[in-house]
Amino acid sequence: MARRKGAGGWLGVVARGMEAITRSTVRAGTRAVGQTVKPVIEKRRPPAGAGQWIQGLAMGATGMRRFRLYRPPGIKFGERLPLMVMLHGCGQDAKTFATSTRMNLIAARERFLVLYPEQDRVSNPQGCWNWFDTSSGRAYGEAALIMKAIDQVCLMYAVDRTRIAVAGLSAGASMAALLVARHPDRFAAVVMHSGIPPGTAHSTLSALGAMHGHRSTKPLAAPPLARAAAGWPPLMVIHGAGDRVVAASNGLAAVRAWADAMGATSSKERTLQRGKRYPATVTDFKHGASTVATLVEIDRLGHAWSGGAAGQPYSDGAGPDASRMAWAFAARQFGARHAAARHYISSRQH
Repeated sequence: MARRKGAGGWLGVVARGMEAITRSTVRAGTRAVGQTVKPVIEKRRPPAGAGQWIQGLAMGATGMRRFRLYRPPGIKFGERLPLMVMLHGCGQDAKTFATSTRMNLIAARERFLVLYPEQDRVSNPQGCWNWFDTSSGRAYGEAALIMKAIDQVCLMYAVDRTRIAVAGLSAGASMAALLVARHPDRFAAVVMHSGIPPGTAHSTLSALGAMHGHRSTKPLAAPPLARAAAGWPPLMVIHGAGDRVVAASNGLAAVRAWADAMGATSSKERTLQRGKRYPATVTDFKHGASTVATLVEIDRLGHAWSGGAAGQPYSDGAGPDASRMAWAFAARQFGARHAAARHYISSRQH
């Protein structure tokens, strides 16, 4: 009996030990599942603010890309709104870019749609748009998928196709410029924030050289019609003077490429500063009365979205608000196009 009692006591200890191990394993598994599921749930949760955060998928001959669309509240039946296309940088996705730039808040107030195409991590592990890979054609394939997303949104939602602008950060800025270079008639304005102009790189190695300012930019292939009728979309470049990732010389190269293609000359630079935010030097490049390109060089700003939300990657709240600047620039071009269209119709009628 004593032996059986001892054995029972030993078995009890083993059983309690196994039970403790099981409980610990279950808790560890639950934590692991929670750590895996939480980012997925957080990514699907819409950014703060009123309006709709709609998920979509664009498909084409070169693959597919997810996108998010922000629709402001209170859209009336038959109302057609402008569209701002926002292309994120490396290490970002649609939601983090929307959160960082706070473009949705401006869209809710000013009443426009915002499209956020999203790079696939299979195509680029860092989430960068492959804007530079023109030799293999991969850059053009990604540009085509972004255009598919734009076409899909225009077809399904109330988009005014004459009022579409595109903006991007870093690799997204370079892809935005590539989009416009391939489809100038589809956009009224383009905003490059901390990017590299098209025609500066054609491979990974040349892109690294371009990032450090060691590559020259080829002339912009603007069609004769665009040169004559100012049909090429005006460009705004925003770049930090303290950018150590993409040399600020790329910003100047971009506006010069636009200016040279349109026969524009630079006007006198001016300095802007709001409160304690970083000061900025602004230079316009004009052809007659029309602004072809605008360069905004921001003192002390690094490789980050100027005026972005605090605590977000690639975001610096101490700079002037790049989102406000981008929308104001696009809205001016929308107005200019509308006035030009009315003048053209009036001249044809007479």
